[in-house]
Amino acid sequence: MTVWDDLVGQEKVSGQLEAAARDADALVTAVAADTPLPEASKMTHAWLFTGPPGSGRSTTARAFAAALQCTSPDRALGGIPGCGFCDGCHTSLIGTHADVQIIRTDLLSIGVKETRDLVRRAQLSPAVGRWQVIVMEDADRLTEGAGNVLLKAVEEPAPRTVWLLCAPSLEDVLPTIRSRCRHLTLRTPSVAAVADVLVRRDGIEPDIAAVVARATQGHIGRARRLATDERARARRAAVLKLPLRVDDVGACLKAAQELIDAASEDAKQVAEETDVKETEDMKAALGAGQGGRMPRGTAGVMKELEDKQKRRKTRTQRDSLDLALIDLTAFYRDVLALQFGTDLALANTEMRDALDRLARGSSPEATLRRIEAIAACREALDRNVAPLLAVEAMTMALRAG
Repeated sequence: MTVWDDLVGQEKVSGQLEAAARDADALVTAVAADTPLPEASKMTHAWLFTGPPGSGRSTTARAFAAALQCTSPDRALGGIPGCGFCDGCHTSLIGTHADVQIIRTDLLSIGVKETRDLVRRAQLSPAVGRWQVIVMEDADRLTEGAGNVLLKAVEEPAPRTVWLLCAPSLEDVLPTIRSRCRHLTLRTPSVAAVADVLVRRDGIEPDIAAVVARATQGHIGRARRLATDERARARRAAVLKLPLRVDDVGACLKAAQELIDAASEDAKQVAEETDVKETEDMKAALGAGQGGRMPRGTAGVMKELEDKQKRRKTRTQRDSLDLALIDLTAFYRDVLALQFGTDLALANTEMRDALDRLARGSSPEATLRRIEAIAACREALDRNVAPLLAVEAMTMALRAG
C-alpha cells in the first residue's frame, strides 16, 4: 500500500503531490549526479494544506513527507515516490525519520521560542534523508510573533528544506506566510469513502463503519475513534440527548454543567495518561534524589512543566467541548432536513424518533436560531469566555428556540 492510499477522497490533491514528488526526486538526483536541473518543476519549498476538520490535512502532509524521503528502487524505473514500504517512507509515517520534524501542539498556541528552534533546525542540511522536512500540523495556532519568526525561514529557505503547513483555512494563516506557500485545498471525504477506509485499513465491521462514518459526516479521525472507543460513543449519545432535556431553566443549567463536567473528565483522563509520566521523566532527568527531593535550581523548570500541563489541559477541555457542540449542530441539521422534507442523508438515523418529534414541534426558523446559538457558543469559547457561562447561554437559547 503506497502512502497515497491514506489520502481518502483527495484524488486531485494526490495527483498534484505525486507530480511534485517526482520532480523533487529528479531535483535531488540531478544535484547528486551533477547534471542539469529539470525545468518547470512542480516542486516548491513551502506548502499550505487547508481543509475542514477531518479532511486529512496532517495525513496528507505526512504522506508527502514520506514521498520526499522515499528510497524505493522503483523510482529509477519510473515509479512514483511514496512506496510505503522502504525505510524512508516507513520512518517518515511513524514519526521517527531523522529529517522529518512533525510539530503538533497540545497547547492553545505555538510561541516564538518553539518557532525559533524550528527555524534553526530548518537551516540544517539533511542528515540521512533526501530533504529536511518540517510538518506543522497546527499552523493556525502560531502567535503573531511566531508567525513573523517563521516568515523569514519561509522567505529564504535552505536549499533542501521543505515546509508543510496545515490549517483549517487560508484566513487562519498570516497573509505574508500564505502568499509564499503553494496552497492545496482538501475536501471532506464522502461517507462511503470513510466507511471503506475504516473497513479496509482498520478492520472495522462494515455495519459499524457505515454508522460512525455517517454520524461524523466524513471526519476520518472522529469516525475511527467512535468505532474503537466505547467511552466516546457513550459521551456522544449523552450529548445528543441534550435537545430533549432543555424543558425549563433548571434543566438548561443542569445540562450545561454536565457538558462542562464531561469535557473536564476528558481533560483529566488525558492528564492522568501523560502528566504523571512526563513529570517523573523530568524529575529523573534533573537528578531527583530519594523521596523525590529536587536539586537546587530546578524549581523553575518544574514550574514551566506544570504551566505547560495546565495549558494542555485547558486545550483538551475546549477541544472536547467543541466536539460536543459539533455533534449538537449535526443533530439540529437533521431536524432542519426533516422540516424541509429534503432527501439529505441524516447523520443520526438511530435517533429518528427524537428527530421527528422535534421537527414536528418547532419551525425551521426556530431550528436555524438554535444552530446559530451553538455557533455563537463556539465563537464565545474561541474568545476565552468562561466555558460554563457560554454553554449556559447556549442551552437557554436552545430552550427558547
